[in-house]
Amino acid sequence: MSEKSELLKIYEDVFEPELIKELEEKSKLIHAKAGEAMIEVGQQVLYMPIVLKGIIKVSRIDENGNELLLYYVEAAESCAMTFTCCMREFPSEISAVVDEDSEILMIPTEYMDHWIVRYPSWKNFVMRTIRNRFHELIVALDQIAFQSLDERLSHYLKVKYKTTGSALINLSHEQIANDLASSRVVISRLLKRLENDKKVLLYRNQIKLLHAFIEE
Repeated sequence: MSEKSELLKIYEDVFEPELIKELEEKSKLIHAKAGEAMIEVGQQVLYMPIVLKGIIKVSRIDENGNELLLYYVEAAESCAMTFTCCMREFPSEISAVVDEDSEILMIPTEYMDHWIVRYPSWKNFVMRTIRNRFHELIVALDQIAFQSLDERLSHYLKVKYKTTGSALINLSHEQIANDLASSRVVISRLLKRLENDKKVLLYRNQIKLLHAFIEE
């Protein structure tokens, strides 16, 4: 059994056998390293990615290079923003960067419309992905509009814990500041406050979330 076939087992109860066969035949499997750019703003989207293992970070970047985290794409998920670009042949409006080493199925965009008509499970997958990602965008918007930066930081750290399954967050203060569209100085001050409150431990380019913080 090929590596691709083995990885596609997670979809045996999701997609029709005929669709899984098409995924095996018409997609390509790539191994992407953390930090590798998958999609850049303005790029024409030729492939639709489905994460089989790992995590991809999806962000919005303005004309000055300021970055705002939108959501993470985890295993057995895809990117709704990529769907819309694929189906309407628009250039990408988001940046997608590999957050941790990943195995990703790259599907040529030419099959998108055909599979939606032919396979009910594919249509359900696309619509479910769009719904879930839309919900995450609403949450991100609510945080910016209604929450203080310290609340957004706490939510950010808990999402990282949920997506990685690890209480040890391997990020610098600068990286967190970029994701939250803030400054390193402000983020460092808020993290120090969390440490003083015995919610986290700070190391060089690492943050350990303590049990009291995770469970609150």
